[in-house]
Amino acid sequence: MVIYEGTGRAPEVVWNEKVAARLGRDLSDTGRIPEEASDEAMAALARYALILGDLGIEDVQTVATAAARDAENGAEFLDRVAELGLEPRLLSGEEEACASAMGALGAFPGARGVVADLGGGSLELVSIADNKCHEASSLRLGTLRLPALRAAGAEAFTAAVHDQLASVGWASAHPGPMYMIGGTWRALASYAMRYFDYPLTDPHGFTLLPDDARRLAKELVGAKPEKLMQISGITPMRAHYLPDAAALLQPLLDEIEPDELIFSSWGIREGLLYARLEPAQMQADPLLAGVTAYAAPRDASITEATLLAAWTVDLADGDGKVNERLRLAAAQLSGALHRVEPNLRDSHAVEWSLGKRWIDLDARGRAMICAALFGSLGRTELPEKLRELASDDDLREGMTWGLGFRLARRLGGGSKVSLSTSALRRKKKSLVLRLDESRAALANYPATLDFEILAGWLDLKPKIKIGSFNFSGVGEDEEL
Repeated sequence: MVIYEGTGRAPEVVWNEKVAARLGRDLSDTGRIPEEASDEAMAALARYALILGDLGIEDVQTVATAAARDAENGAEFLDRVAELGLEPRLLSGEEEACASAMGALGAFPGARGVVADLGGGSLELVSIADNKCHEASSLRLGTLRLPALRAAGAEAFTAAVHDQLASVGWASAHPGPMYMIGGTWRALASYAMRYFDYPLTDPHGFTLLPDDARRLAKELVGAKPEKLMQISGITPMRAHYLPDAAALLQPLLDEIEPDELIFSSWGIREGLLYARLEPAQMQADPLLAGVTAYAAPRDASITEATLLAAWTVDLADGDGKVNERLRLAAAQLSGALHRVEPNLRDSHAVEWSLGKRWIDLDARGRAMICAALFGSLGRTELPEKLRELASDDDLREGMTWGLGFRLARRLGGGSKVSLSTSALRRKKKSLVLRLDESRAALANYPATLDFEILAGWLDLKPKIKIGSFNFSGVGEDEEL
């Protein structure tokens, strides 16, 4: 059971609880959901139903997938679920596949490639492009079915997997990445992150090249679950599934030949939510939506951030639209950061930028936002691990944004009046701060110190001009 709040485009998890009843564990042998597994699931669902009722949550989606779909007693199981008042909906294999794919589309705007969602009862493969699902197939290759297939030996297992993959001809040599959805794939990502000493901890958005994935899969096939459990991000349950998933991955890579593997924390649940959005909502930037939902309750509004970003626009450089969304996100987070206790700000700068799960934010973007947050605190020394995530030029750019945000707030408390009656202009040899005569008193210490620090950082000469100006910047003379 997952409970969400926040915006539809970037839902925030406020409750996440799971009981691994393993409904499909005997499907390969008996074709039925075991009675004890059914009872365990019903006990969990009865608990969930009570919690949802007590919290007053009315928008509830209850979906059943491969185990209930394939088991002889699946209908009987769903009848018992309905008695709890949860109104279960049985997804077909194609519906399950498309729901997972919508999760990938929501998490990675513009995604094109193949989604591979590995669950307990099935492996869903879906072709995605243009924010739509195209081909979709559900294969009986879930983690609960793999042990029986592997028991026949390595060659027989590989042949059985290839036989099933042969029925999905469209997936062969499909262009683009393969988006990896499911807890066991994320456990694989956690293993890879540990293997490569990756500086981030969230597997969402982590990427692997096919050759690296093959090498890791060969190691994992014979790995001992007890050893895998010692790695952060790998639960005991996933540790037992991981060797089987690694064995599956090798023929999967051979058949699909993806450009790279991209791991996603968004899957079927988030896909069901994303699919309900209006087209205009789908097109909203999930990073900015998520940052706004997180920062606004901390008294850092998107309106304030937009004003701050506009005032510092002359400091922006680099990748145009790509960087602008990062700069706006950094501006809003810096506003929230300045509303926490001073002794917590350094740690929050790192946690918010590198640790928190943001959607559609890559490692480079995280590092640039982190640099901006440090700059907004007046810190020009950065955590060393940022240099593993972004180039020196990118980090310098982020730091420049942050020093600009700091100056804007120092100048007049970041007020709308102070920013609308002043302007910051970056010229060839100088950095010019212009102030209306009515705000001349603002051009004193400590604002002047922050201005000099920013100018020195840019290797420019600081100049302050007081008078009547066109603060829109239209028609300005070039300053040498």
